[in-house]
Amino acid sequence: MVIKNVNLETVCGITSKLPENKLPEFAFAGKSNVGKSSLINGLMNRKALARTSSSPGKTQTINYYNINNEMYFVDLPGYGYATANEKVKAQWGKMIEDYLHQSKKICAIFLLVDIRHAPSENDRMMYDWIMSRGYQPVIIATKLDKIKRSQVAKQKKLICDTLDVADDTIVIPYSSLNKQGREEIYDLIDSLVQGTI
Repeated sequence: MVIKNVNLETVCGITSKLPENKLPEFAFAGKSNVGKSSLINGLMNRKALARTSSSPGKTQTINYYNINNEMYFVDLPGYGYATANEKVKAQWGKMIEDYLHQSKKICAIFLLVDIRHAPSENDRMMYDWIMSRGYQPVIIATKLDKIKRSQVAKQKKLICDTLDVADDTIVIPYSSLNKQGREEIYDLIDSLVQGTI
């Protein structure tokens, strides 16, 4: 997969109507501060198109990035932001639910979890929610560079056991620091796009 053109094409807030795109969509979900913006920037070969922040909860919209005029990366609002009030949390949840329910072009959903820890209750709820909508998420285990190589297999098992994932679930460890895992994600996206066009 070669990234030639990237464009932030559509930004949807809580009252926005979601676009009816014709191209396949790859959605990215994850709790605040899990490294979602860093992953998307890494995949797009851009340093700061998807905004990263030291204060979690920055993504409060659904952002559609047009990739090569061939597909969209869809950045969903981060969930589980501890200091957000209940009204804001409910709005973010509704935005994600509306997207999963309304979009007709979802090709895959990437659920990001921190490889250093067992998935949180919010992560488990999101996994179950995505599954209940008929999608099987691809798990991206972020912050790979924060653990030793000898710990990777154990942490992957912890994630799978905690989420109680389906046997054929794909789990890809990823490091935003050295981009380890990026080619595996690219290959997966390429194979899915070729199957949809």
